[in-house]
Amino acid sequence: MATEGGGKEMNEIKTQFTTREGLYKLLPHSEYSRPNRVPFNSQGSNPVRVSFVNLNDQSGNGDRLCFNVGRELYFYIYKGVRKAADLSKPIDKRIYKGTQPTCHDFNHLTATAESVSLLVGFSAGQVQLIDPIKKETSKLFNEERLIDKSRVTCVKWVPGSESLFLVAHSSGNMYLYNVEHTCGTTAPHYQLLKQGESFAVHTCKSKSTRNPLLKWTVGEGALNEFAFSPDGKFLACVSQDGFLRVFNFDSVELHGTMKSYFGGLLCVCWSPDGKYIVTGGEDDLVTVWSFVDCRVIARGHGHKSWVSVVAFDPYTTSVEEGDPMEFSGSDEDFQDLLHFGRDRANSTQSRLSKRNSTDSRPVSVTARTHTNVMNATSPPAGSNGNSVTTPGNSVPPPLPRSNSLPHSAVSNAGSKSSVMDGAIASGVSKFATLSLHDRKERHHEKDHKRNHSMGHISSKSSDKLNLVTKTKTDPAKTLGTPLCPRMEDVPLLEPLICKKIAHERLTVLIFLEDCIVTACQEGFICTWGRPGKVVSFNP
Repeated sequence: MATEGGGKEMNEIKTQFTTREGLYKLLPHSEYSRPNRVPFNSQGSNPVRVSFVNLNDQSGNGDRLCFNVGRELYFYIYKGVRKAADLSKPIDKRIYKGTQPTCHDFNHLTATAESVSLLVGFSAGQVQLIDPIKKETSKLFNEERLIDKSRVTCVKWVPGSESLFLVAHSSGNMYLYNVEHTCGTTAPHYQLLKQGESFAVHTCKSKSTRNPLLKWTVGEGALNEFAFSPDGKFLACVSQDGFLRVFNFDSVELHGTMKSYFGGLLCVCWSPDGKYIVTGGEDDLVTVWSFVDCRVIARGHGHKSWVSVVAFDPYTTSVEEGDPMEFSGSDEDFQDLLHFGRDRANSTQSRLSKRNSTDSRPVSVTARTHTNVMNATSPPAGSNGNSVTTPGNSVPPPLPRSNSLPHSAVSNAGSKSSVMDGAIASGVSKFATLSLHDRKERHHEKDHKRNHSMGHISSKSSDKLNLVTKTKTDPAKTLGTPLCPRMEDVPLLEPLICKKIAHERLTVLIFLEDCIVTACQEGFICTWGRPGKVVSFNP
């Protein structure tokens, strides 16, 4: 880790950083925030989140950006690395009373230059469907909080659907909605559809079809985040009880589980090829889980606080000899640090070139504005993934330190992978993580013009309807098992470089084709131009 002797240099805000791919530069004119550019007083507020959509308009400037800051929600044309941001002209701006936006998601399937569907979840439990282009509010779901009274933690459109969306709450429940149906005027009644270990799924029992269509009760405590697989067939959920649970979404079957080293899991993402799931949480670790083998195959350490965001970079690839770059962040000393790590597998390149090996590079960020980037590549079958060489140093057992993911044992009989045998080792993806931390109050906010009131509702109450008997898992009994292997039993991914890139904790890390987008809790959304992508800047 490049933190030794850091001192003064470690505390400096960096505006550029170099990886093997080249120079990444912060573009100050592409910064988005509230129009007054005043840092947001983040105390007691939900994390700043960012959503993107492309409207495919003929002008070539179809990217749109949505972000929440406190009670406010903004919708802008995103000009990225091409032109300066014009904060004086938001397409839509909304200020809510009695509740705060917590998360949002665009429907990419139905988006056009004239209309876009945006779902917004709130701290008091409601979900709003709006069209920020037409400046319309279409519907409000769970308006009377009869379905769930707790905070919305995650909302996403079901992949490939124009009308179905899934909502997770801090109560530990998830609900499947259809935008065409109403929620009813009374609390829903449920009947059991399927039940398994620490989860149950119920259908809504009513004479006519109404929302929610399904209710999932998953694990113990808050359901912090979920993510659909790239093909949309599987759903990965992480909960406050420390478990990753992966479901077949259509058949409602549990595919596999994983337990954190300790504490809750806060974030989850899939590798672009769907072979790996990466999680982060209160154990300060990034955990890589094989979807095919249903087991932990690596952990990333180096964070000094909770890991709050993990993400893969689908645009960066490398040939077999390359060292992939990773992007991650941690919460140490309220700093936003960027760790870039890379490692090479011990196996020879000639062996790699004979296998269909996918390189996956995860990036993570932790709770004190610290980002870590780690490199994870797949060695050929037959490698145990533990014997790895770092640049200039080989690390002996018993503590494996590797940036190499073990190759998943997939049967070639009738599988698609058999077609790819003999191909040269291909794509390397990056994953990134962010972290959470409470901040001191700095600035007072003023009320703005356009207010949207949902009533002054407390978001502290929770849904008391619990139809599943939940059994707590003793952490001591899972440690050392395949569910949660000990630290010395799996390879460790090492971050190598740290850069402080913000004053406040990072909450967003998104990879776009020509840039990387980060956001901090002060409400500043920053654009980092990729190497070679910023040829000339047009103000």
